[in-house]
Amino acid sequence: MEHRSLKGKTAVVTGGSGILCREFAYALAEQGMNVAVMGRTLSKLQAVADRINELGGRGLAVTADVTDPDAVKTAKDEINKAFGAVDILINGAGGNHPRGTTSKEYFEPGDAEDTDTVSFFDLKPGDLGYVFDLNIIGTLVPTQIFLPDMIGREGASVINVASMSSYKAITRVSAYSAAKAAIVNFTEWLAVHFARSGVRVNAIAPGWFETVQNYELLHNPDGSLSDRSKKVLAHTPYGRFGRPEELTGTILYLADAEMSGFVTGATIPVDGGFNASAGV
Repeated sequence: MEHRSLKGKTAVVTGGSGILCREFAYALAEQGMNVAVMGRTLSKLQAVADRINELGGRGLAVTADVTDPDAVKTAKDEINKAFGAVDILINGAGGNHPRGTTSKEYFEPGDAEDTDTVSFFDLKPGDLGYVFDLNIIGTLVPTQIFLPDMIGREGASVINVASMSSYKAITRVSAYSAAKAAIVNFTEWLAVHFARSGVRVNAIAPGWFETVQNYELLHNPDGSLSDRSKKVLAHTPYGRFGRPEELTGTILYLADAEMSGFVTGATIPVDGGFNASAGV
């Protein structure tokens, strides 16, 4: 579907080389947009930028740690020099950390003394802080730096990336669940704060998609589905994992002010029914 209002506009996608975020970038490229992908590894970002060019957009790879204001400011200068002011920001950078994850879903007597088990009592503030910084500060900093370009600009839109764990605490990943719950609340706060400045702020909440980050969680060493995957799929009415390209329609809808101009402060699940299901 053609989104004519997006052609020629400029978007920034943080975490732009990730499996999901690169699909966002490609979808925007197909609308004839300028798309800057931001992340830490230039070679991965450049591969995405090259594909953006092949799809009819104009791609730019820029490196920056999204929690570092100075690095993001430098990246913004490079983007503005190449494309001008930014119209759309997708805050896709985020993730979990193994040290913010418990070994078991349920605490059992003796776990605190078992050196082979990471229990709730083994979680370190610094490790949880890393996950919070990556997700929350990694959304705050790019928004603070790019949003001044967008104030008063027709069709300006910020899209954050939430999660199913924004709605329901997912076992084991305590830090990630709390951080993604905060993304929804922060999205709502930003939407209200900038409602009279011409900037819409929304979020997308992906369900269960196979990515590099969660592959080992969802698969056994032999490649078969893990017990956790089986539980996820049993709780997903569609009975399968999502495909990355199934997120792009929602991204384009939220980016296109002609389609979603009165939508702000919303978080839209794309989850095969996971959030709606009680599992029974």
